[in-house]
Amino acid sequence: MKATRRITSLILTIAMILSLICVAGTVTTGAATKKVSLYSSTVYFSKYGGSTYETFIQTTGKAKEEKVYVHYNYLDHMDWQDAEAELYTTLNDGSKIWRVCFSSFNTKYCIKYVADGKTYWDNNNGKDYDGSTRLGSAPIMADRVGYQYTGWYSGLNVYANLKNYAYHKNVFVRYTTDSWKSHRDVAMSYSSTNADGTETWKANLDVDFTGWTDRDQFEYAICYRVNGKEYWANYFGNNFDSYYYINH
Repeated sequence: MKATRRITSLILTIAMILSLICVAGTVTTGAATKKVSLYSSTVYFSKYGGSTYETFIQTTGKAKEEKVYVHYNYLDHMDWQDAEAELYTTLNDGSKIWRVCFSSFNTKYCIKYVADGKTYWDNNNGKDYDGSTRLGSAPIMADRVGYQYTGWYSGLNVYANLKNYAYHKNVFVRYTTDSWKSHRDVAMSYSSTNADGTETWKANLDVDFTGWTDRDQFEYAICYRVNGKEYWANYFGNNFDSYYYINH
């Protein structure tokens, strides 16, 4: 009887150890995936035809050797390809932002990060990404609207995608037409809620580029104020300009 109890106790102990090992393994795997994540992505259409993703990727850690790729497929019967990203900037928290452009024609993609010989993936929890995804870890981004022929309209439509952190929020565009000697703030209004729960906001700026030779003096950024915090979409400090919409 005692022997039976000892065997039962041993079995339970082994089961507990195995359970702890499995839990520890799960935590480690989860932490590893945070080394790389989609930051934001937008699709724009060229005036010459075709469409392109402009995708930003965020990585953490201090690897000595690292490369970042978008692993994508735009036709089901074709092989998956890698588009290598270039380091774009480093954020205040030490994380790195990488930029890559690739075809958006019916494209599915995921992110591959090779750091010191180890490979990490962000594949949207096994579902991969596509054109419906705008925001990853970024709280807000300016969305491209594609080529606009300025002779047909007066004003510039600006769109933003943002995470819905609270019902009450303030979103506005700050822009200049004289290289920031002066600026105007224009409130953005809610447009729609996307399938992933993010929101699209929009505004129209009373700027007409037709015949304007000083277009380089125009820049803008988007501010998102919510829960006492302020987030900016400003192309990582470089601001957006008319070329962000018109010359692609």
